[in-house]
Amino acid sequence: MDMISVALPKGRLGEKVYARFKAAGYPCPSIEEENRKLIFENPEAGVRYFWVKPSDVAIYVERGAADIGVAGKDILLEYAPDVYELADLGLGKCRMCVAGKKDFRDRTDRVLRVATKFPRIASGYYASMSRDIDIIHLNGSIEIAPILGLSDVIVDIVETGKTLLENDLEPKTTIVPISARLIANKVSYKFKHEQIVELCRRVEELAEKG
Repeated sequence: MDMISVALPKGRLGEKVYARFKAAGYPCPSIEEENRKLIFENPEAGVRYFWVKPSDVAIYVERGAADIGVAGKDILLEYAPDVYELADLGLGKCRMCVAGKKDFRDRTDRVLRVATKFPRIASGYYASMSRDIDIIHLNGSIEIAPILGLSDVIVDIVETGKTLLENDLEPKTTIVPISARLIANKVSYKFKHEQIVELCRRVEELAEKG
């Protein structure tokens, strides 16, 4: 039996995802040991796992280095990889929001300055409202942009809203809910169809149970 290669996002989310896969019958004891290995195999369970940066998961899956992987909906919306989205795992729940200073009011007579790590999502959202915007693409902590007057608002992921609150900002609008999604390489889905569908079914059943 061919093994299914699984790209897991490094960090807390990836650990939760692995726990879900393990509970679904796809354990890999070596991944739980203290070591510096990057690839972990369990031929008996038919899986090979490897850790990658969360934003890279979709690239590994799209290009076939992984058969399946787990990526945030934000990554899928922003980079639009050519993959199949199989399931919402219900993990890593948060939301993509427009946020700004508490006293901010949008003046539609001028271009809105939007700081974000997600230019595609931000552009699409404001285009749907026919709103003229100036995208300021930042990579670091973008909460500081409205405080220093670099932008009017930000578009970013909000989990609890605590960071915004501590910086005198607040969420204004939710653009889309975000959570971890199980994705598959299109060729792998064709050639390892039964294995991937069975894995997806087991993992989804656990997601529904919470």
